[in-house]
Amino acid sequence: GGLGVDEIDDLLNHRSGLLGLTGANDMREVLARRAAGDEAAALAFDVYCRRITGYVGAYYALLGRVDAVTFTAGVGEHAGPVRAAALAGLGRLGITVDPDRNAGSGDRFISPDGAEVAVCVVGTDEELEIAREARAVVAAAG
Repeated sequence: GGLGVDEIDDLLNHRSGLLGLTGANDMREVLARRAAGDEAAALAFDVYCRRITGYVGAYYALLGRVDAVTFTAGVGEHAGPVRAAALAGLGRLGITVDPDRNAGSGDRFISPDGAEVAVCVVGTDEELEIAREARAVVAAAG
């Protein structure tokens, strides 16, 4: 027999993507392995970045314009190569990345001055957001 619903759910949600292509689910490891010449890591990186490119392009098409592209959370905040590769083919849409700014750290714009579309990196505090949501749920419960 084939896979059951629970097995398919586990496969798609827990064993696919970076993990399925490389055996690792941490972009830092994928980047290190890619830099060392690992072909599976290079493929995973390319697939990951092209998915981002596709989503940005699709939203541009749906919205008719884009004012800003924002990178956040772990990979978005800390993986400059991902940001650069994901946006590399979108210059014709006014979406560009300044390499020096992209290599920096902290909250910042990484698009060049005067860019048609602002590209920025914004840090997150996921634990604080979870605490806020939990407090709201507890307060609503009375």
